[in-house]
Amino acid sequence: MLPSRTALSVCCVLLATLLAACGSRIDPNTVAGAAGTGASGAGGAAVPGTATGPDGSVPAAGGGGAATGGGSGAGTSTAGGGSTASGSGGGSGDAPKGTGDNAATGGAKAGSCDGFKNQTGITDSTITIGNASDISGPVPGLFESAPEAVRAYVAYFNATTDLCGRKLALASYDSRTDAAADQQAYVKGCDEAFAMIGSMSAFDSGGASTAQSCGLPDIRTAATTADRLACTTCFAAEAANSHEFQNAVPDFVLKGYGDAGQHAAMLYINAGAAAENGKSQAAAMEKRGMHFDYVQGIDISEFNYAPYVQQMKDKGVEYVQIIGSTAQFTRLAEAMKQQGFKPKVFMIDPTAYNPDFVSSGGDAVDGTTVFINFTPFEEAGSNKELQLYLSWLQQVKPGATPSFFGLFAWSAARLFVEQATKLGGKLSRSALVSSLQGVGDWTSNGMHAPQPVGPKHASPCWRFLQLQSGTWTPVGGTKYRCSGTTTVG
Repeated sequence: MLPSRTALSVCCVLLATLLAACGSRIDPNTVAGAAGTGASGAGGAAVPGTATGPDGSVPAAGGGGAATGGGSGAGTSTAGGGSTASGSGGGSGDAPKGTGDNAATGGAKAGSCDGFKNQTGITDSTITIGNASDISGPVPGLFESAPEAVRAYVAYFNATTDLCGRKLALASYDSRTDAAADQQAYVKGCDEAFAMIGSMSAFDSGGASTAQSCGLPDIRTAATTADRLACTTCFAAEAANSHEFQNAVPDFVLKGYGDAGQHAAMLYINAGAAAENGKSQAAAMEKRGMHFDYVQGIDISEFNYAPYVQQMKDKGVEYVQIIGSTAQFTRLAEAMKQQGFKPKVFMIDPTAYNPDFVSSGGDAVDGTTVFINFTPFEEAGSNKELQLYLSWLQQVKPGATPSFFGLFAWSAARLFVEQATKLGGKLSRSALVSSLQGVGDWTSNGMHAPQPVGPKHASPCWRFLQLQSGTWTPVGGTKYRCSGTTTVG
């Protein structure tokens, strides 16, 4: 994958789940059926209730509460390359400083610190933020890349600046792929953290009412359930809405592949939100002008995909889309290859943008097209914000793999810092929530497509990559296609 992906391969997110990135939500019912390894290797995960230091470090022994103290020594940023983001960006060996867009506090004017008050999670020296993500559970390390990214941003922030004289501390909790554990983490977060940042859980409904009842600001990586989306103090850096689907996908197909859009198939894992999203996305694309000859669910326990391929062959299908996990994507691709069925378009959401899909699928998955809403890791050289994420990730956890989830968790941390910095002495939980409600078109310095964080709508923008001889290559240009959304259901 990326020039740097050979050295920093993107996180293997092997889920039998859906990404919020597709305008859909992760399907908790399928997590237990996921195959393969977790998101990252050993180390780096804090135990429930364990606070990491201001530099993102994890104490050798456990213990609840938030860490306090000063910042760490300065690290380094990645070098060079052009930038699609404006503002300062350090060269090799120097972390960006000052108030440029890529500085830790962003380019927005900071509010006065007059009247700044200590409150829950805030002391004279630190502001504690929390993160509750699935680290243990049926798929160990499932969303470990999310807290890793927040740790990286904390280290970056503390090495370069402060917020009204305070450094950041991170309290990390394991939601264990379990709604009850998510709720327990948010009970602790209410008492220990000023805000929760970059959390990512397949069962995030657990802590939704807890966060709202204590007024806890929650800027998540992504929201995966309707309960979390409804939480009035909860937001997500990767905005999504299960009743909306982006027009960019059907527009791309109809414009670039002609009649293929009139002979389409939608396959999905037949469980929970996956089934709902498969049907709703097909309906949305039909409203945009496509026609689906075949819309079919596949049981999690099903391993023989040959009958589904035969059905598509018999119906003359030319466009195939599947919602599921890496294992299911490759299973379908191999079945299509075995039966000599090659549609004009084999389309998958960002779940397929990971090295395991490429390595496990081999030549059967060559030609796959994915739609994404962030700057590909292959293009890190032209995006300073992405460079910062990759660089500081390696400082807090050498050898860690970057991922889609990590990218948006970093974005969530930057969003918190920029909003808190603007509030200055007016910072409070309620003030932060009010400020977040007005955030639209959030891009984290161009690292991803504009996200309507406050309105909680699906972002209308996608761009497309195609796998060519094992390498993800832009198709249809490198700019996002933003042509609105279609509402269904």
